[in-house]
Amino acid sequence: MTTRWAQKWSRLTQMSWDEIRTRFGQATNKRLDFAYYQMGLRPRTRQLLPSPSRSVKFFLDVSELPKRSNLLREHLPKEVGNIIDRADRICCHKFDLLGYEGINYGSEIDWHLDAVHRKRAPLKPWYKIDFLNFSEVGDHKIIWELNRHQHLVTLAKAWCLSGERRFADELCAQWYSWQKANPYPLGCNWASTLEVAFRSFSWIWVRQLIAGCPSLPVSFETDLLQGLWLNGRYIERYLSTYFSPNTHLLGEAVALFYIGALCPEIPTAGSWQEHAWHIILREADRQVRPDGVYFEQALYYHVYALDFFLYARILAELNGLSIPRGFEAILRKMLDFLYVLSQSGSPEGFGDDDGGRVFNPHRNRIEHMTDPLAIGALVYAHEEYANAASLTEEAIWLFGETAIAKLARQAPDFLPSSHAFHAGGAYLMCDNEPCRQQMMIDGGPQGTGHCGHGHADALSLRFSVGGQRILIDPGTCVYISDGDERNRFRGTAAHNTLTVDGVDQAVPQGPFAWNSIPQVKTERWTAGESFELFVGSHDGYARLPDPVIHRRLIFHVKGGFWLVRDIAEGRQEHLLKISWHFAPGLELVKEKHVLTAKPPDSRRPARNALAGVALLSADNPVWKAELFSGCDSPAYGARQSAPAACFSARVALRAECSVLIVPLAYGYTLGTFSELHEPRSTVRSYRYDLPRSTRYVFLCESGEPWCCGAWASDANLLYGEVEDGRLTRIIMVSGSFAKWQDKDLLVLQEKVECSEWRKGKTYAAANSTVKYSAEANIEFFHPVV
Repeated sequence: MTTRWAQKWSRLTQMSWDEIRTRFGQATNKRLDFAYYQMGLRPRTRQLLPSPSRSVKFFLDVSELPKRSNLLREHLPKEVGNIIDRADRICCHKFDLLGYEGINYGSEIDWHLDAVHRKRAPLKPWYKIDFLNFSEVGDHKIIWELNRHQHLVTLAKAWCLSGERRFADELCAQWYSWQKANPYPLGCNWASTLEVAFRSFSWIWVRQLIAGCPSLPVSFETDLLQGLWLNGRYIERYLSTYFSPNTHLLGEAVALFYIGALCPEIPTAGSWQEHAWHIILREADRQVRPDGVYFEQALYYHVYALDFFLYARILAELNGLSIPRGFEAILRKMLDFLYVLSQSGSPEGFGDDDGGRVFNPHRNRIEHMTDPLAIGALVYAHEEYANAASLTEEAIWLFGETAIAKLARQAPDFLPSSHAFHAGGAYLMCDNEPCRQQMMIDGGPQGTGHCGHGHADALSLRFSVGGQRILIDPGTCVYISDGDERNRFRGTAAHNTLTVDGVDQAVPQGPFAWNSIPQVKTERWTAGESFELFVGSHDGYARLPDPVIHRRLIFHVKGGFWLVRDIAEGRQEHLLKISWHFAPGLELVKEKHVLTAKPPDSRRPARNALAGVALLSADNPVWKAELFSGCDSPAYGARQSAPAACFSARVALRAECSVLIVPLAYGYTLGTFSELHEPRSTVRSYRYDLPRSTRYVFLCESGEPWCCGAWASDANLLYGEVEDGRLTRIIMVSGSFAKWQDKDLLVLQEKVECSEWRKGKTYAAANSTVKYSAEANIEFFHPVV
């Protein structure tokens, strides 16, 4: 038996009976459909029902179109102008697709053309087209984005907003042009069930928005319904139950639900609605982790899935379906996660960026990822969601005046707070001094299954200050190309984490799979009143001949610095590189042991304004720092240069590298950073010296008593601040005592998770009482007896 057939047989033996039955049925149906086509037999629905058996409700009634159009003109005039301008270009067959702008398709649209790379997909049975083969198809994403027909919705909206007949005429002409050029089952535009689903969303919106247009052909309504029937038949037959049981299956089910709920003229609509609703509820429970993080570990896919769920939920309620409490709870958790990421401004992306959106494909940048919060605020009357969202065109079309009342206002100021999403592995550290700061740490799984949309970014971090992106995730760029951009952007070196010997944490296997996927472990998460501590590790480099474990510690003192400590554990010599990718537009300057990233407006001083962010490294001759030109992809297909830096060393393991990240407000004096590791000592100590104060961090993994200079403890972490010779702050993690200059600072009968003290303010440890020591002139803690 050949290797290929052996692999197929092995795969077959692992399938369930339902999977075998489903795959066999799909394989048979697609070949039968092509055979019927060759015989001249086209699929055709039974007679559409002349009088639907039930009434249906869309997101807005046709009678409400003039009023909602007026609301858009009044409250979002710039957005209305953009719609009209874009519709004008669409009439000239110039399209903005994904991150590509002004793509010219000429006088006759070729619906099978990747106009960016000038490659045309062949017109043959859809199941015979290798759409992942760039040489055969080009980038199928570009072709499919045009064929989602979301630009037809733009034309329909332009007709509603302007009343100009030419937009409706162009819409109609393009729709019939597409029908002629894409006879089922030929062409790559039938090769993905999700793409058929997206086309269905667009046609349903078009049907509603131009229902009152007098210039439409008499047959357009019937022809559109016939097209929706064919789409629904296709979706039901070729659901991605075992092919891509993620957002593909979810989007397909929502589209089938749309058709079933909103097209009662189709005889099979009722069964489609019931079947699709069952899938939606089942997949919500399966695809979302217990803490609300979408299981593909990608922000854009989280938003994708959330949009699908929200639209299905709204439509179900409008049409009298019962919304299960469990489904509501899942949606609220997904919204909560997105809200937490957005507390300090636009959430930083992670994982793949598909480039598409359910409603408006042009809102595909990182700053648009909060859009579901606007919908969630209106569905659940949730003030916090509204605070992090803004009024959108989508919200007005869906909710009318309610959206204006809830979202068209100045959001009150609020203070971000730290959160841990253990199942999804996202850890958020927040601070508000001197301005809002947020760090997101990836301490969770790479994805699900073969992690097709996850990146090899374990223990990477993203950082923003005052809403300004500082340390970023570079994005996705493309899925398919004639180069290696796919692996470069999703590889480990493109993220703010450690690489070993120049290889990724996982092994790429085609454009949508990984092998040797690392196991990521969060070893400690402690969120105190005045600090946060994260410790995590992964075994992505355990596959090397000399296995290496990467461990990262991040310690943040609120109102102060962020300590990032990377440890590589192994036995032999390895090349270690720690990458730091900065946001485009920042000016990156290297001076001795300090990297400073400055925003473009750094010359305009203002109170608490951000003057820059500094990365300080200790004087260690083993590690070398260098600047290089990185890359950022703000949307699928788009790329721009961005500053980057790398700390590297070829060294025998065990080895470590530590940096301080310090936000700089105007007038702030940058200190000096140093570290000391005494021979045969289990303690690693760090100092950050400022003109009038010194901050100390001591780390000891053994848990045994230790002594370092004037300090002694048994804590895993001890932090102390000394200002003008007097102690002003102490933080102890997993310890029972601390001494300074032979004075007892903290004396506990047993170890506690954390203890904190700050001059003028005391934070009680768990299960402890607070007492005062006149001798030591500080407060300290005793466990409750």
